[in-house]
Amino acid sequence: MTTSRRLADRKIVKFDKNITKRGSVPETTTKKGKDYPVGPILLGFFVFVVIGSSLFQIIRTATSGGFA
Repeated sequence: MTTSRRLADRKIVKFDKNITKRGSVPETTTKKGKDYPVGPILLGFFVFVVIGSSLFQIIRTATSGGFA
């Protein structure tokens, strides 16, 4: 499967524009921001589950005398 000539020409033009700019080309073409892949509520829930399960395990181990 080959790329179309029009798509190849667009890529060549974009590449040529970047070459002529030399030092002023950004590192990435995507926008940088403080956008996290998960929301703060989901992250908080995950931390709650992990810490809660570890505390539950510690309590269960302590009450069973170290044999779980």
